[in-house]
Amino acid sequence: MMELEGEKPKYGEPKKYDPTFKGPIYNRGCTDIVCCILFIICILGYVAVGILAWSQGDPRKVIYPTDSRGQFCGQAGTPLETKPLLFYFNIMKCASPMVLLEFQCPTTQMCVEKCPDKFMTLLKAYTNKEDFKYYKNFCKEGLEGLTVTQILSSGLCPAMLTPSKPFTRRCFPALGQKKGGEITVGNNSKFDDGEGNIRDAKDLVAGVKNATVVIEARQVAMKIFEDYTQSWYWILIGLVIAMLISLLFIVLLRFLAGIMVWVMIVMVILVIGYGIFHCSMEYVSLKSEAGSNVTLKDLGFQTDFSVYLHIRQTWLAFIIILAIVEVVIILLLIFLRNRILIAIALIKEASRAIGYVMSALFYPLFTFALLSIVIAYWAVTAVFLSTSNQPIYKVFNETACDHSRKICEPANFSTSSMKAECPDSKCLFAFYGGETVYHKYLIGLQFYNVFLFFWCANFVTALGQMTLAGAFASYYWALVKPDDMPAFPIFSSLGRSLRYHTGSLAFGSLILSIIQIIRVLLEYIDHKLQGTQNKCTKFLLCCLKCCFWCLEKFIKFINRNAYIMVAIYGKNFCTSAKDAFFLLMRNMIRVAVLDKVTDFLLFLGKLLIVGLVGIFAFFFFSGRVKAFENTAPNLHYYWVPILTVVVGSYLIAHGFFSVYAMCVDTLFLCFCEDLERNDGSLARPYYMSASLHDILSENKAVEETEEPTQSSPHQPDDQHVQLKQ
Repeated sequence: MMELEGEKPKYGEPKKYDPTFKGPIYNRGCTDIVCCILFIICILGYVAVGILAWSQGDPRKVIYPTDSRGQFCGQAGTPLETKPLLFYFNIMKCASPMVLLEFQCPTTQMCVEKCPDKFMTLLKAYTNKEDFKYYKNFCKEGLEGLTVTQILSSGLCPAMLTPSKPFTRRCFPALGQKKGGEITVGNNSKFDDGEGNIRDAKDLVAGVKNATVVIEARQVAMKIFEDYTQSWYWILIGLVIAMLISLLFIVLLRFLAGIMVWVMIVMVILVIGYGIFHCSMEYVSLKSEAGSNVTLKDLGFQTDFSVYLHIRQTWLAFIIILAIVEVVIILLLIFLRNRILIAIALIKEASRAIGYVMSALFYPLFTFALLSIVIAYWAVTAVFLSTSNQPIYKVFNETACDHSRKICEPANFSTSSMKAECPDSKCLFAFYGGETVYHKYLIGLQFYNVFLFFWCANFVTALGQMTLAGAFASYYWALVKPDDMPAFPIFSSLGRSLRYHTGSLAFGSLILSIIQIIRVLLEYIDHKLQGTQNKCTKFLLCCLKCCFWCLEKFIKFINRNAYIMVAIYGKNFCTSAKDAFFLLMRNMIRVAVLDKVTDFLLFLGKLLIVGLVGIFAFFFFSGRVKAFENTAPNLHYYWVPILTVVVGSYLIAHGFFSVYAMCVDTLFLCFCEDLERNDGSLARPYYMSASLHDILSENKAVEETEEPTQSSPHQPDDQHVQLKQ
């Protein structure tokens, strides 16, 4: 509809012709200074938190297990250096393995050189010199001259030893399971508990709850680790191949953008089609195999994922998923075929821009290095904060006692009133904690660490976006390329971004970080209320998480375009965000079907690279190809290196294509501004390339049939006439 005369346009005034505008403005001032100062203060506070955590924390509490005296097992330079494992006197007193990992098991714990590997009771070992010598390895000092009764009453030795295996540097009973489901320990279904009772091995399960799950997880973890040790160099080769394919793809796009896009589309369709064909063949081949008709629901979770490949329902699910993806891609290509032409022209323009700014391809390495520093600082600070508590000792006893679970001091416990009132009690290490002011606000420091991590990570990402935007904008607005471009566009844009717009970068990343921290808090609340919340609470939390997820996506979109406008005009964040939003709204159709079509094509490029490398990795590691049968390593789970290569390939392809995506977004905004500022005449020429100008002219008529224009259909506007001329 036509705007009423004198009425202010809904989405702001279009940009007017300015003969002095030549691209990114160099004569600019600092923006969002208040936010810049706030960011610097917060960074200094973050450094202070790190120093405080490093002075109070002790990572040895995470690295080494702690015995009942609060000593670290296996710590270098101490008498316990040769005793890296933690042994529990009576593991049946422990509720679950998680309790063991939290150091709150109510039994004596001591550091040992190795876990016991045989059944033995103190009563029998005491009568045999060799056995008792072995038994002493799991006892405290001071056994000379004491009887078995005195040793047990003093808590110097465990009543029995059971075969155990180390896991997370702690000795767990070597539980197993026979074919009939009978629980065993050390291949025996029964054991002597040291008190004259013969007990079933399943009684240990009551003390070590979910121990079979822990053992299975340990076995899976060890097999995965072994697979990585056997295939790491092949994984590196696969990632190098992904990098070379990505680089080759970018180079070919530089010279053959149109052809490469169509080749890419066809190859994606063919790769998915081959996947459907292969899955169909597997589905048919399993028809006569016994047990292949079992449903995934009946099968349940299996640690050996290769089991699922022998189920027909698995391949049927693959066929359905791939078929849906194939149909969606084909339909999109059919209905958006006209828009794909102008999207290809935009990709060609991006290829030319990257050709003039080749250093942009390597800028993601700089962003990756900065993000690595941010992640490393956050992780180290988090570890030191979590280990900055003091050892807490509590009273543990087997009989009724008023002082049970109260805090005690091991140094004077033997002469304390607690010991006098509860003779069989012990003062044992329980966990790490503290009652000082520092320990009371420790959770606040952890929250500050997480929030600053989000802020710094988003700041680094924003810096990369603004730097690339400034470099590519200088290309677009150069009338004579490359003569009107700066000598080093990337370094010039990076310098402007840091010198003038640190505050704007901090402002945009702060808004995004607040939303992300709210999402983290919602996940934390959902986790804490799990099992206690009603359906209404679940629904409310689900709605909140969905809303904030959508809000985060919207803010990322606004920030990205705002940084482009800041890089071009040098205005503050809010003004740039408003200008970018209004510019996009004035070109809503192009945003919806042009910019997003370009993103879709770039996504297909990433999908093609991941698909090619993934298929190669699948046939190589699974041994399906006879040529590689003797070359491929022998693995427990061949999906481990395949998934690693696929995920790594996607990250590598995303790193290269993110430069293209930023280039396309920047050129798209410049393209929209160019249309508003200029009309293609000799006095006001377009800055866009001739090919993009020609496709735009052809596309103009299509747009007028899709959206009514302000001009009469019988009287085309001047700009359209000039474009046709």
